[in-house]
Amino acid sequence: MNVEKILAISGKPGLFTLKLQTRTGFVAESLIDGKKITVGLRSNVSLLSEISIYTYSEEKPLVEIMRAIAIKENEGPTPVTTKDDPAKLAEYFTQILPEYDKERVYASDIKKLINWYNLLQSKGLVSKEEPKVENAETIKEQVVEQVKEEKTTKKATKKKDE
Repeated sequence: MNVEKILAISGKPGLFTLKLQTRTGFVAESLIDGKKITVGLRSNVSLLSEISIYTYSEEKPLVEIMRAIAIKENEGPTPVTTKDDPAKLAEYFTQILPEYDKERVYASDIKKLINWYNLLQSKGLVSKEEPKVENAETIKEQVVEQVKEEKTTKKATKKKDE
């Protein structure tokens, strides 16, 4: 599941994809109806990849929770909707994330999460696959080479100073 360019914009329903940046903000496209909007820099915007849910021990990234829902529902829509009563939503969410902090995660948060998941699912953007870093081996090799170069540079600088 790749949500790096998926945005939630305060005051706007649904989710958006980041299209391009401008001098005064950026252009986003709605996942609901495909309309493009311009968003100023003063707007409250959150990347889905940066959002987390409180648990009793830590904060769990939203991407992991959506992946857990995708696994449970076999990448299908959720059986609960935002119209269901808060008790039913909480019961469903407990099946997904049993250790979520019931005092800090509200019914409105669960409704928003269910709504977002179903929207992403309808667009084919959810997956139960483990997120993979593309070219992980190449990146690892580059980092190793960079560390070796830094060590060589430090040794050369140290000898030069002596």
